[in-house]
Amino acid sequence: MIVLAVNCGSSSVKCRVFDVTNDHKPVAVRVLAEGSVGGVPEEPVMVLRTEAGALRQAIAVDDNAGGVRRLLQELTGALGLSRIEAVGHRIVHGGTRFTRSVLIDASVLKTLEELEELAPLHNRASLAGVRAARALLGWRVPMVGAFDTAFHAFLPDRAWRYAIPENLVQRHGVRRFGFHGLSYQWTLWRFGELTGTRPEQARIVALHLGNGCSAAAIEGGRSVDTSMGFTPLEGLVMGTRAGDIDPALVGHLSRMEGVGINTVEDWLNTRSGLLGLSGLSPDMQTLLAREADHAGARLAIEVFCYRARKYVGAYLAALGGAQAVVFTGGIGANSPEIRRRICDGLQWFGLRIDPALNRRAAGVDGRISADAAPIAGYAISPDEEQIIARETVQVCEGGGE
Repeated sequence: MIVLAVNCGSSSVKCRVFDVTNDHKPVAVRVLAEGSVGGVPEEPVMVLRTEAGALRQAIAVDDNAGGVRRLLQELTGALGLSRIEAVGHRIVHGGTRFTRSVLIDASVLKTLEELEELAPLHNRASLAGVRAARALLGWRVPMVGAFDTAFHAFLPDRAWRYAIPENLVQRHGVRRFGFHGLSYQWTLWRFGELTGTRPEQARIVALHLGNGCSAAAIEGGRSVDTSMGFTPLEGLVMGTRAGDIDPALVGHLSRMEGVGINTVEDWLNTRSGLLGLSGLSPDMQTLLAREADHAGARLAIEVFCYRARKYVGAYLAALGGAQAVVFTGGIGANSPEIRRRICDGLQWFGLRIDPALNRRAAGVDGRISADAAPIAGYAISPDEEQIIARETVQVCEGGGE
């Protein structure tokens, strides 16, 4: 089956076209084309790779929806519209309604629109991708939603419950959902491939570190705890998101600044995190480059690594030990220096990083710990699009939900 996988972020979009063969295990996947649009809205740039060659050019789009439309037009134009047999979309928040991937029909689309407020930076972008693909391909091509929350849908009660009255939980569906589930699915699968470990036998702490960041404790092939909560705001320090804060801070800032709660929530989502701490940038590479001469950059990196280290320790305790700590995401897979700083001080847990192996694993999957370390360390590049494609084929062949 020829599957177009669409992964829309808040300021970028990635698409890949796969030829997926599902008639044997493991599923065979071949990449036919791929593309991305980033830098929206300041300096939009499109990158496209097909069997005919590669293209990189600045484009004129005002928002991410425009970037999605342009990229889909270019990809399908290069391959031919008729070759696309199904489209899979990454959807960040599935709420309590979607605990596994589903076919997107009019009813599902309406429910997804109602969930926008729970993940405003991402669900809106995902829906833009769905609408753009529908406009281009019509209703003849089945579309599947693959949810970041689904991997965490069966957290134990102790992990998903907030300590609030039961009647509020029941009336409003309040719970810890968790996110980056597609990334964790890939990480678990790839860890198994690298180590010969079956998913149901794996016990790992995974860190997805990028513009969005989270941690997950994974055991028996599923998530048993994770750092993000009701929305993607909770947990680790991120590019522009604050992560864990005292909930009373929202009301306090609202009163002190004379603004509405929605404005404060926007600050916590878009003006905080690495950007807020540094006063310089949400980009880790930029902060590392300026660390020597910029106090804000130094502070942001220190807080980022400290918060991540605390979660690693907490989840090792929650699991009662682990086979490995696994780093993924743009920062996790590509920054040996950040991995080193997070792991520094965890040697007493048994996690000892090998400097040479750590440096070598910059965008290359592999072990980063010393051979004799009781807890292994691994770096794994994310591939959410491949998981989206696999999920899409399974839903289409199985008939959906």
